[in-house]
Amino acid sequence: MPTSIIASASSTSSGLPVDWDLARRTAARLVGSGPEVSRSEAVELVGRLRSDAAVAEGHVREVTGLGHGLPLLPADVVDRPAWSAAALAGMAALTADARLPEIGRAARAVTSRTAGVQIGGVVAYLGGRVLGQYDPFGGPDGEGRLLLVAPNVHAAQQALDVSSKDFGLWVCLHEATHRLQFTAVPWLRDYFAEQVGALLSVDAADKVSLTLEKLPELVRTLKESKGDSLAVVELLQGPEQRLVLDKLLAMTTLLEGHADHVMDAVGPDVVPSVATIRDRFTVRRRGGGVVDRVLRALLGVEAKVKQYAVGAAFTDHVVLAAGMDGFNTIWESPETLPTRDELGNPGAWLARIHP
Repeated sequence: MPTSIIASASSTSSGLPVDWDLARRTAARLVGSGPEVSRSEAVELVGRLRSDAAVAEGHVREVTGLGHGLPLLPADVVDRPAWSAAALAGMAALTADARLPEIGRAARAVTSRTAGVQIGGVVAYLGGRVLGQYDPFGGPDGEGRLLLVAPNVHAAQQALDVSSKDFGLWVCLHEATHRLQFTAVPWLRDYFAEQVGALLSVDAADKVSLTLEKLPELVRTLKESKGDSLAVVELLQGPEQRLVLDKLLAMTTLLEGHADHVMDAVGPDVVPSVATIRDRFTVRRRGGGVVDRVLRALLGVEAKVKQYAVGAAFTDHVVLAAGMDGFNTIWESPETLPTRDELGNPGAWLARIHP
């Protein structure tokens, strides 16, 4: 997404008070370049990931039955700073129309710069770990962009000690599934943007009042949640925001779990070492040193790891019970998406949609 869009998102009075240009510069300064490799290794990996993305989506279509007739597109293979810039551009575009209260010019300048530094730091941290991402609002035309972060794919493959060719294709299967979810389901992109906008459109005064009102409960939750940042976030939501948050969490849990199911369902004929990769990768998701684990908890990464497991278990159950065609009923409309409760109880979704 062009820098001008970032600038316009930063300056609009209706948008989130974030200095997106400062966030981009902060992330670029902090993210680092990643592991050193020879030029020939880098060229080989970049070329392979580009072709793997289109190949992977072909396999995803065979497994899911979605997207027949759509063009098979390559991915953009990027380094860490480029991913960080793209992620921030996507955030700016997604939050530009959020309805937030007006604040004074001086206060806006201070809060926007502070937010810019904070968000830039968060993105830099994630930029050292993200393997790939499909941004439904990215790209030159804002219609979507699939990114693969080559240095992180290489670093993860080395850490797991698995086949480079198998691992690259396996990662592409996950991200290609996300791209297909948004391109083959026409209403999903707008629904996602609508829910994010509703979640961000909260009255600041009500938010402060809610925080003060629940301060004792907040302290208790911080002690009892054992690093689960989602529990704290949910506590600070008002009734309307909680409903929207539930919808967003249900949708993202489904999307992540569906992608995890698909990347394993292609089987060893496509990715010979898929079982080994899955076992080692699952251990890696749970791992990390003490500092890394604390940061992941604060940033909500631990909650995201739980989403993969819950969403994949739901998808496995429904596909086994109703077949992939029965599962694909999910994509008919927002009303056929599972609720958060149904994600933990797939039988309830089956009873509602396939009585």
